[in-house]
Amino acid sequence: MHKFLAKCDEALTQIAAQGRYRRFVALEKLADRFPYYLVTMEGKSRNILVWSSNDYLAMGTDPAVIEAAIDAARRMGAGAGGTRNIAGSSPIHVALEEELADLHGKDAALLFTSGYVSNQASLGAILNSLPDWQVFSDAKNHNSMIVGIKDARNATVHIFKHNDLADLERLLQAAPADAPKLIVFESVYSMDGDIAPIAAICDLADRYNALTYLDEVHAVGMYGKHGGGVSERDGVADRVTIIEGTLAKGFGCHGGYITGDFKVLDYIRSVAPGFIFTTALPPPTIAAALTSIRILKADHARRAKLFERAETLKAKFVAAGLPVMPSESHIVPLMIGNAAKATSVSMRLIREFGMYATPINYPTVAAGTERLRFTPGPKHTDTMMDDLVAALRHILLEAPVISAQ
Repeated sequence: MHKFLAKCDEALTQIAAQGRYRRFVALEKLADRFPYYLVTMEGKSRNILVWSSNDYLAMGTDPAVIEAAIDAARRMGAGAGGTRNIAGSSPIHVALEEELADLHGKDAALLFTSGYVSNQASLGAILNSLPDWQVFSDAKNHNSMIVGIKDARNATVHIFKHNDLADLERLLQAAPADAPKLIVFESVYSMDGDIAPIAAICDLADRYNALTYLDEVHAVGMYGKHGGGVSERDGVADRVTIIEGTLAKGFGCHGGYITGDFKVLDYIRSVAPGFIFTTALPPPTIAAALTSIRILKADHARRAKLFERAETLKAKFVAAGLPVMPSESHIVPLMIGNAAKATSVSMRLIREFGMYATPINYPTVAAGTERLRFTPGPKHTDTMMDDLVAALRHILLEAPVISAQ
């Protein structure tokens, strides 16, 4: 056996032994019945209630959004036909970028094929622009941001404790005063459900002449008067140098983007391989996203319903004595504390109760903090929540699974 094949076999065996081998559950989204999906397991198909979709506002199933995609496919076809430089840029791409720039109050926006790519490509391009960048990254930043920072050839990386302003300032003070500085952080952290103190971080950026890069992936569409994210909600979007977001969560579609100063984005557009050499987003996806954003800019009731549903589920978990983790956002994490147990609870929810919640294991979260992650949305009813609470009580408190040793 080749050494590499042997290494694959060894690593997979270890991952399985630790209870964190990832098995995908094949879920077919039912647009007319969301949040119900069709699942096929062990040769049988059934409808199940999904609690972990990132289509937070159900915009991916909105009739107007679906019709926009269908119309664009009929007019422009299924694919873009190339990169933005090679026949892949259309007026609809430009219209979406203009809409996103307006959403965040910025000069310009730039589309990428995913939120992951937008972070990796943009941070890599920025941090390779000068030889002496000092980058300050929150300890719980998403992998896409970490990889983008690692792509920098000469940047000096400082990791500050999660949402810890004192630690961030300590690192800023110690860095060379005349070096270019970039603070990289998120607004809503999707595994813990906490929110960054954006205004206070911007204060530090002003004090130490640093630029800021804010990932609003789990906030756009949901927070702020028009869905511009936590930075819009807090009135500080104009103080953030670059705001990054996704079209795949609150907006229910696909793709990523950055917004900011025109010259900065034009530079990234001109040098980032992750933008230059990637086929453009398909016109149906662009049309759907454009429609979704325009709807959500004015749909305050849908956003309010999301947060009411999240707070209701948190309260029901607390009242039932379930180990819900503190969360100041729409994310509702339930602490399990063991990888094998988290997976077992998730599978029992499917098999015994016809519900699905994603088990979150290492390396997404630290070992020993494994959890189930719930994202209740506008279409989850009180009855659904009561059924979920009863199922979780049965699994965790009345007939608990045995933790792997």
